[in-house]
Amino acid sequence: MSRYREWRGHRPFAGGVLLALGGAEILLTMKAPLPVILKIGMQGLAGYLLPSLMIVCGLLILFNPTQRLFYSILGIMLSLGTWLTSNIGGFVVGLLMGAVGSTMAFGWLPDQEPRQKRSAKRAAAEQGEKHALEIG
Repeated sequence: MSRYREWRGHRPFAGGVLLALGGAEILLTMKAPLPVILKIGMQGLAGYLLPSLMIVCGLLILFNPTQRLFYSILGIMLSLGTWLTSNIGGFVVGLLMGAVGSTMAFGWLPDQEPRQKRSAKRAAAEQGEKHALEIG
């Protein structure tokens, strides 16, 4: 399990997964047999192409994190484009998932030290004070 956690920690995992899930949700709403489905915009190739490319961008963010900036910018543009082509972006849910995932991937910083809990920081500071009192 530690190899998976290490692999996941070296890439914008949450952003890529959200972007891919947003694209999948939009594709599912395109094929839903509901009488509520809206027919706004181009229902041809673009209605299926944009969410499919969102899924591809999400997977590329996961498996090629060095190019995450390009894929995240492309992902946000595709997500916003689904507003017109795919049932108002999968009834707004898929659009929001794709937009949030893209911004998370764009803002991810590689080679950043893991965050420490406040209690661990506090314990380290107290240990340093105790050590300074013993020396002085």
